[in-house]
Parts: sequence; structure tokens; C-alpha cells
Amino acid sequence: MNALFSILRTDGAVRQLAEALDDAPQQILAYGFAGSMKHAAVAAAYDAAPRPLVVITSGRDALRAWQEDLVTLLPEADIYELPELDRIDFAAPGAAKGLERSAQRMNILARLLRREPIIVLADIGAAAQRGLSAAEFARASLTLSLGMMLPHEDLMERLDTLGYEHVMEVEHVGQFSVRGGIVDIFPINALLPLRVEFFDTEIDSMREYDVLTKRSIKNISTASVMPLHAADDEGEACFLSCLGAGAVTVFDESARLISALQDAVQEDAARAARSFSWEELVAAGAAGHELFASLMNRAVPSCAPAALIGFQMMPMTAFQRQFSLLESELRRYLADETRVLVLAGSGERANLIREMFTGWNLPAVILRKEGDAQDGAVGIASGALRAGFELSTSHIAVLTEQDIFGRHKAKLHRMAPAGDRIRHFREIAPGDYVVHVSHGIGKYIGVETLEVAGVHRDYLHIQYGGDDKLFVPTDQVGLLQKYIGAEGSVPRLHRMGTADWARARAKAQKSVEDIADKLLEIYAERQLAKGHAFTPDDAGQREFEEAFPYQETDDQLRAVAEIKRDMESEKPMDRLLCGDVGFGKTEVAIRAAYKAAMDGYQVAVLVPTTVLAQQHYQTFAARFADFAPKVDVVCRFRTLREQAETLRDVARGRVDILIGTHAILNRKRVRFHKLGLLIVDEEQRFGVTQKERIKEFAAGVDVLTLSATPIPRTLHMSLAGARDMSVIETPPAERLPVQSYVVESSDAVMRGAIERELSRGGQIYFIYNRVESIDRMREHLLQLVPQARIASAHGQMSEAILEQVMMDFYEGHYDILLATSIIENGIDVANANTIIIYDADRFGLSQLYQMRGRVGRSAKMAFAYFTYRRDKVLSEMAEKRLQAMREFARLGSGFKIAMRDLEIRGAGSLLGAQQHGHIAGVGFEMYVKLLEETVARKRGEKPAPPPVQTVIDLPVEAYLDGGYIEDAMHKIEIYQKIAAVQTEEDLDALLDELIDRFGEPSTPALALLDITRIKNAARTFHARSIVLKENALDIALPTDEKLPLPALMRLDHVFGRRIGPLPEGSGYRIRLSARESQNVLDTVLEVVQLITGEQHE
Repeated sequence: MNALFSILRTDGAVRQLAEALDDAPQQILAYGFAGSMKHAAVAAAYDAAPRPLVVITSGRDALRAWQEDLVTLLPEADIYELPELDRIDFAAPGAAKGLERSAQRMNILARLLRREPIIVLADIGAAAQRGLSAAEFARASLTLSLGMMLPHEDLMERLDTLGYEHVMEVEHVGQFSVRGGIVDIFPINALLPLRVEFFDTEIDSMREYDVLTKRSIKNISTASVMPLHAADDEGEACFLSCLGAGAVTVFDESARLISALQDAVQEDAARAARSFSWEELVAAGAAGHELFASLMNRAVPSCAPAALIGFQMMPMTAFQRQFSLLESELRRYLADETRVLVLAGSGERANLIREMFTGWNLPAVILRKEGDAQDGAVGIASGALRAGFELSTSHIAVLTEQDIFGRHKAKLHRMAPAGDRIRHFREIAPGDYVVHVSHGIGKYIGVETLEVAGVHRDYLHIQYGGDDKLFVPTDQVGLLQKYIGAEGSVPRLHRMGTADWARARAKAQKSVEDIADKLLEIYAERQLAKGHAFTPDDAGQREFEEAFPYQETDDQLRAVAEIKRDMESEKPMDRLLCGDVGFGKTEVAIRAAYKAAMDGYQVAVLVPTTVLAQQHYQTFAARFADFAPKVDVVCRFRTLREQAETLRDVARGRVDILIGTHAILNRKRVRFHKLGLLIVDEEQRFGVTQKERIKEFAAGVDVLTLSATPIPRTLHMSLAGARDMSVIETPPAERLPVQSYVVESSDAVMRGAIERELSRGGQIYFIYNRVESIDRMREHLLQLVPQARIASAHGQMSEAILEQVMMDFYEGHYDILLATSIIENGIDVANANTIIIYDADRFGLSQLYQMRGRVGRSAKMAFAYFTYRRDKVLSEMAEKRLQAMREFARLGSGFKIAMRDLEIRGAGSLLGAQQHGHIAGVGFEMYVKLLEETVARKRGEKPAPPPVQTVIDLPVEAYLDGGYIEDAMHKIEIYQKIAAVQTEEDLDALLDELIDRFGEPSTPALALLDITRIKNAARTFHARSIVLKENALDIALPTDEKLPLPALMRLDHVFGRRIGPLPEGSGYRIRLSARESQNVLDTVLEVVQLITGEQHE
């Protein structure tokens, strides 16, 4: 965007503004400019001298406009939105609360105090909120720096008083953990957790690390840890007081700011008491520059400007594709010697626009870097603004694609990635049930260090039926899997040495055989079926995608690419698209529908409810309004005559996209002319029989299935490879996390939540899942909030009435929708931003998750209250569920919820209900493993020979001792990583990780890594075992195998006549000297390196 800045700086008013901001702090009144011109003038001043910049707007729309333009004008700058804190004054003590908002606010304040040149956008509500002063902030927070002397017991105590939780492993904001001399902390004000390493009482090193891989990312020299509870304490300072003399505060349209503040005070007295007045705001920012920007030149209360700057700006004509008008305007500009700059979205678009201008015989040049000459031609640069403008006195005109083509794509960058990668659910904790390949189901007790033949080793202690115990050597950790079975049931522990396990495996094997046949049928049909290979994208498809008014997320683009790849192949597509509620799955489906329709094929969109059909119809119709494909819907909101007319058009091929409920699967009634794509939305709502019908219906047709929480069965079909899967985990930039609370139910909580939503003109979902007493609950709510208009909705109503109630609520005729979980997959009501779930412990995880997704669909802050009854003993399952909701109070966790649901609820049935018992008998992972092996066998694939597991038996202390790694979970994790090591690079990476996470390895830990190195090398020459017996080292090889001649010659060169064959079986025996036996690890390392040729003497 340098081309734009260099042109703008030739304007007198823009120069004057930059100069005034370089002077001593003062108040500046700038008028006569608006929209993108205002954003560009402020950005040009920031670009010339980056410094802390705060922009205060009167509402979300203005804030969005600033954000969009500044992101493209200043791609290098850090731009933050200041969140308004939720000061809840009626939450029961001990209520769990999502901390993201306080964390974001704390982070911004900390950076402003450090005078970092960040840009902060705040709407007036967030800006006027009372908070901690700079002094309170510094006092409450903890600053750490390299070389600081601080006994780490003192640090733990300090973290405790700051409200941080001491855990075994840091996973979330607000936690810390201690391992020897290493302390991990996840400060509320940081995006990444922090690892502090001590040398005695001195801080020796500090680094940021990745919360998932636990590996360090970069070293840092100082860090501040903000308090958790002070984030909610009533501070008395304005956040503008954190700004220093170099900072700039922009008050955008002062008159609007003042009236927005007054409105807020009128609406909500409690909020008013916690907000500053206009005068106080202006006084708080007085340490730095204050810029009052507006269109009209009028006096502003509390503003005595030292500089008055007038801009002479006119908005650019909206040409809306009227190219003859555009051409004549451009000629007029060039004749007047006006410098014209056209901002094109990308390099490709810039070339297109230049070709268009050249076709009109207009001189045009593409400006690639600052200082490129324009010389009387139209300049074209890549970049984007919401709208163009003209500065007549300076002879400058700036046009955007929006002005020329009449469409505009919002560019909003993400502040920080919210999509957590999927972590495997194989982490084993003491008390978990595990499955051992040879012995069956047991209970994992923990890691125990045993002394065998004078040497210490670590073993995993597994308890079996009776008093049987099994100690599994840690290098065989791969033989164990976590048991995931049926919900809530405790598996029976197998007795060792009996036929229990063999019987359970045989049963499961038989059931797997049947399933494998079914799966293979599906596979075979999919592989053999010839679908239609759709043509690759053309210019029309690209234009349709450009018309999407928002910036796509990376995940969306990846999903679109995967779907198109499937559609362009001859094999019929069967893809599952998982994405959180409101993460843009529909747009991905719309693009697939357009591709199919433009190839002359019809698209069927299948949804579970009539209301949803209507809503999808509106979405699709609006998106296709300017394009060729015709969209129609079959649902009960249409008369029978209208429906018959639609179906006739479908049969004749006049309707390209048909939306409807499962009635459209009826082949007799609905006849498609040429069906090419089936889109199934909210897949988790369809029952098994309907799914079977979908399967028949979709033979040979491309199928795209959308789901926010894929139910475990489908999740596993995807994981087992029976269908392909795309995941959208990144939220759109607009979305803020839903503020979630897990609280004891009380009238005060309910009344407070409802009144707070009503006071801002919003609507409320109240979920009460008992039809027989729902009317009593309605009476109760009316007593609590008499002014509310309440509608009830439940499954025992006739469908027509239910739909009417839903539509009335959608149109705003009611304030509260008191409903059963029927709304779980309802319609989007942008104005409903509070949901209260009564007896939340009675719902399944994916239900809770879906219901929470009903709110937070707009830019307003949304609240979810999961309530449970006082003094009620929750079942362990319910507690686990509520705990999961508390942990996943973020966005983008639908997929993780499904994974967790799988653990809590058990694996269910892969292909049908009857398989349940067999899965419970052997555990889920074992079942899937058996299934994969059977499928491979039936396909005629030869099973790969099991890899040679070399046994190393040397009298060496080689284990993770308690002094080095204390926690059993961490031990298991590291042993699993050691078991997975295949190459030298893996081993070096593991050593780095150990040093990073746990400090310098102890002698037994280093010995363990050496043994792994020996094992790695021994695997390459297929050694079955390497054992030291009295002073002889035995290397056993598989029957009839020998070492290659060069290896034997190298051994002979070092050990000479001390090497000979093994007395029994294939292999070699090397007699060792007393010194070699004493340093047996070094000796064996030397031997294996001689054999593999890594060492030449």
C-alpha cells in the first residue's frame, strides 16, 4: 500500500496531520473526511512513525470498517480489538467462567504499558469501562527477567496469590506446573505459555513454548504475569491512562461517541456505574495526542484544539460496472492532470484491470514499489480499501474494486489461531482401563521402578482379574491401548492365563469379519462406481467465489479444494465436512453446489427440519441471486400447489438446486432430471434407517455431508478411511468466544441473566427438557421476569404449531423461547445471545455443544449458562461432560468434543447397533485394528511382516528416574515417544525435547537414550537380541541370517579372535575384556556402529 501512502502525502491536510502528530502532545480537530479516506490518513501518519494508536468508535460497524482498512493498509502492524469485560455480579461463588476476554484485555494493557506500537480498536463501551490503573496493574502483576534471584518456592507462592492453578501439566490459560527446576506458566496476558528454568535460585533461562507439542519456540529475556482475579476486580482507572506521551488516541465522530455513551447509561444503570463519562475519557488520554476526527466542523465538549485541519474530500462515484461512465471519468481525471490510483485486490486482478484500460486506449501502469513513475497514466497497485475517494484540491483520485465492480470482500485477519489441532485420545492416566494385545483388559495402576538382578528398570503396572499383576517393560508400551468401550459401563478385567481374552477376541473377530464384508462392499461400490467427473473451475466459478463478502479462513479454502478435487475425479465423492456451528460450512457447500449446477447437474440439499429448510433456502437464494442457477425448496411453508409446481420443474430440469427434508428422498414423488450432488446438512440428526435410504439414494452421486459434531460412529468411519474428512477449525474473524458459565441453579442467576439480555434488546433460549412440567417452569419464569414474553416449544406439539412458534421467535415476537432440546439444531436467531440450560448434567456433550452454538451468531457478546441443581450428586459422566464444556469454552472445539464424547460415551456402533457388545469386549482401538487387518486380508493384501523388536538386555540402570521425571503421565508420554523412535534424527529431537521440558537428563535417562540408539542400529541388521552373559556379548540373528562380509571384517579388525559364532542358533558371540564389560554401553554402541558401517577404525 506504499503507492497509496506516497500519493496521499502530497496532500496538504495529510502532511499537516503528520506534522501535528510529530509535535508535543496536543488536541487536534480534523474534519471534512470520512470512511476509508479517514482510515488511510491515520494509517499514513502511523506508517511514517509507528507508535501506540487507539481508535475509539461509536459501535461495532464503525470498528469493523477501521479494522478492515487498517489490516490491508498496515499488514505488518499488530491490531487488537479491546474486549468489553463481562462484570457478572450475580454468579454463584465457584462458578466456572471462560477467561479469554479478560486475557485479551490484560494482554493489550500490558503491551500499551510497555509502549509497544500496537493499534487498539475499541468501541465506546469497552473504552469507557473502569479497570486497573497503570500503578495497580504494575503492583498486581509479576515481572520476571533473566538473572533475577527468586527462590522458586516464592514464585509458586506468588502465582498462587495471583490466582493461578497448580496442575501436573499446563494446558490452559491460568495454570502453572513445576518439574524439578523448571516452572511452566500460562499467563492470562500471553498467547503462549512460558517455561522458566532455575539454576539454584536464579532464573537461568526463559522461553515461550507450544502448548500442544510442549516444545520451546523462542527465548525471551523478560515476561510479565498478570493476575487472574484482578481481571475481575473493580479497578477505578480508564485504559487510556496506560498510554504515554508518544501515543495517539483517535476519537472517531465525537458527537456519535457522546450520544452512544448517554444511551448506554440510560439502558443499563449497573453498566453506567462502571463506565467513565466523556469528560473523564478525554482527560485520561491527555498524556498523548488526541485526534477528534469528524465529517462536520463543529465544537466538541472538553476539546480545545491546538491544531485545526480541514480535509477537502469527496467520496468516489460508485460505477457499479457502468464501464462507459468509468472510462469518461478516467479521461476527465487525466485531462485535469489528476493522479489516479486504482487499488486492485491482487496481482492477477491488477493485470486484468490494466488490460481493460489498455483496451480503452487509456495509459495504465502497474506500480509495484514505492517511487515507480506514473507519468500521466492511471496507476494500478495491489491493495484494498472499502471505498475510494477524491481530493480535488490536491488532484488525487483513488478508486477501489468496490467502486468499479460493485462488490467487496471483507478482509479481517485473525488475531490468534483458535483451532487447536487434534490430540490423540491415547494418553493413559493411572486408573484407566487398558487393553494388552496378549492378555486383554486390565487396569493401569502406574509406573513402578523395580530392581531385577541388581538393575533398576521402569515397568507399567497392570492389574488383572483375581490378584493377577502384569509388569510391562516400558519399551513395550506399544502393546497397550487405552480402553474405550460403552458409556458408563466398567469392563470386566480378564484373568491372565485363562481363555477369557481369547474368547472375547474371537467374538470380536467374527463380528469384524461381517463388518469388513459390508465395508468392502461400500468401498468396492465407491471404487467401481463411475460418477461424473466435473470440469475444473472456470472464470465463472472464480467470479462466484469472489462475490462472497467475507474473507475465507484457511481451513475453508482447504476444504473447498479437497471437495473440488473429489468432484473432478470419476469416483463418486463421499466426504464428511466437520466444522463448528457458524464456521462457514454452508459457504463451502454452496460453492460445491454452484460447480455441479454449472456443469448441468442438479443438487439436492437434505436438511432435518422444515424450519432449517426455509432458512437454507433464504441463504442459498440470496447467494445465487446474481448468478444463473435456480434454487427452490419443498417444505410445508409452501402450498401443495406450489410444491407440485416445483417438483414438475425439478423433473424437467428447470430447478438446479432443490432444498428439502427427507421427503425429497422419496423417488416416487421426487424425480430428478439429472442428479449430480447430494448435500446432507446436520448429519447427526438423521436416524439409521434414514441414513440407509440416503445411501441407496446416493448410489453413483457425489455426497457431501456437513456436521458440527460428527457423531462417533461417523467420526470413526472417517478415521477408519471409509469416507474422507475435511475439518474447519478456524472461526471467522468476527466471532468472539461465547462466555460460558457452569453454575448452581438459582433464581438470582436466572433472573440476572434474563434481565441483562432483555436490557440490551436481545432474546433468550431457556432449555428445560421435561415436557410434563414445562408449563410450571413457564409460570415460574413469569414470576421472575413478569415483563418477558415467553413462548414454549417441545416435541409433543404438532409440527405445524412448532414451526410457527419457531418462526415467531425468529421474527422477534417473543423474548424467551422456553424449549426442550428440540432447538439443538434449530434456526439461527442473530438477536438471541443468551442461553440458559437447566439441568445441564442430563444432556450429552454434543447436545450441550450444539445448543451453545445457537448463541454468539452475531458480533454481540453471548452468554451460556449451564446450570445444575443445588446439592444434587452428579454422576461421574455428567461431571466429566460439564468439565469438558468448561474446558472447551473456546471456539472451534466441535471436533474435539466429538473425540471426548467418544471416550465418555463409548464407541457405539460402527456400522449398526448390533456391534456394541463386541466393541465393549475388546475396546475400541483393538476393534478398529482388527477391522483394518481383516479388510486388508480380504482385499488380498499381504500383511506386512511384524517389525523385528530387538531385545536389549544389558546390566545398566536405564530408566526415567523419579528425580528427573516425577509425574506418571509424563513418564508414559516420554516412554511412548521413545518406543516410536526410528531414526537418529528422532532421537536427537527427543533429547532436545527432554532438555527443554525437564532439564539436563540424569545418568539413567541418558543410558535409556543410548539403549534406544543401540536398538535403532540393531534393527537395521535384524538382530533379535543383544545380551551380555558373564563376559560374553551375544548378538542373535534370525535363523540362517549372517552379517555381511564388510561388517565382519570391521569387527574382526577391532576384536580379532575374540569373535565367534553363537553356540546355538544364528548369530555371534564376542568375548569382552573386564574394562569393556564395565563400560558395556560404550562397547555395545561401538559394536553396532561397526556392523552398520557408521564407524571406521
